[in-house]
Amino acid sequence: MWGIRETVNMKFSIIVPVFKREDEVTELLESLTAQNFSDFEVIISDGSPDDSLRRVVDQYREALKLNYIYFKGYNASESRNAGCKQAKGEFLFFFDSDCIIPEDYFSKVCSFLSQTPLDAFGGPDAAKDDFNNTMKGINYAMTSLFTTGGIRGKKRHVGKFLMRGFNMAVKKEVFYEVGGFSGMDVAEDIELSVRINKAGYKSGLIPDAFVFHKRKSNFRKFFNQLKMHGKGRIDLFFRHRNQLKLIHFFPSLFLAYLIFLLSLFFFNYNLFLIGALPVGFYLILIFIDASLKYKSVFPAFYSVAASFIMLNAYGLGLIQNGLSRMIAGKNQETEKLEELKN
Repeated sequence: MWGIRETVNMKFSIIVPVFKREDEVTELLESLTAQNFSDFEVIISDGSPDDSLRRVVDQYREALKLNYIYFKGYNASESRNAGCKQAKGEFLFFFDSDCIIPEDYFSKVCSFLSQTPLDAFGGPDAAKDDFNNTMKGINYAMTSLFTTGGIRGKKRHVGKFLMRGFNMAVKKEVFYEVGGFSGMDVAEDIELSVRINKAGYKSGLIPDAFVFHKRKSNFRKFFNQLKMHGKGRIDLFFRHRNQLKLIHFFPSLFLAYLIFLLSLFFFNYNLFLIGALPVGFYLILIFIDASLKYKSVFPAFYSVAASFIMLNAYGLGLIQNGLSRMIAGKNQETEKLEELKN
């Protein structure tokens, strides 16, 4: 189906699905020029309404082994699959366009793989020191033990870690063997990870191979993104029944509890105050933890806000799509909003 190329000229092929966002693509490519490892190629797979990003890519052709391909309207799955067909490397690396790659990233990957060979792997994401407080708050919400349980970058169990598309790599023959990205518009990276693990390949987390992830620029986009993530979890459940676990219901329970508190506010204010204590204690824990993490109270305030938004948005998306697909019988998977593509 895929037509694997016989000749492998480079060890790593980096595939980046893009959709507009010239500034992000520039920052990503700039970071790749600074790598202390050079045995890689970069494939920019563009699904934008036009190919104006080509001029950004052209500025880096002398500094990087670059290939630009354009398929109007492709989603992230389709763009990644198209990029993989052009790849010459042994490993296929997938980054999001809003990532900045530390200069020693590939050196850390090579060092780890020399000791622990893997067929597929992923790494965590982090906030750079010069990120603004909104980005730091969102990064905290997406990575903290108090919000996501640390499952996006703390789970080191080989064979169980589920890679995310902002920072993941797969051996090319493994990618072809499992059929590549499925075409899902949301949660497509986790779905591929599930199939890799089900096929018996050895996957895991490389804890030191992190990327700086800029994520969303404001809380409105962050809310919409996390709402889609919640919907995507239900889509995953319909493809893989083991992908809906107790931890995924925590945001929905949190949202339901807040609605319950709101009713108490109108009917019994004293009970409302008592019921609000656990929520207040939880948010204070987040504030203290974020203050220690960033060594400042300012990003901690944003971390509390981002965590609150994340839990409610994810919980709402899961409930909405759960009702739609499980109760109403809707069979259509979630489509990504244009402002959030790639």
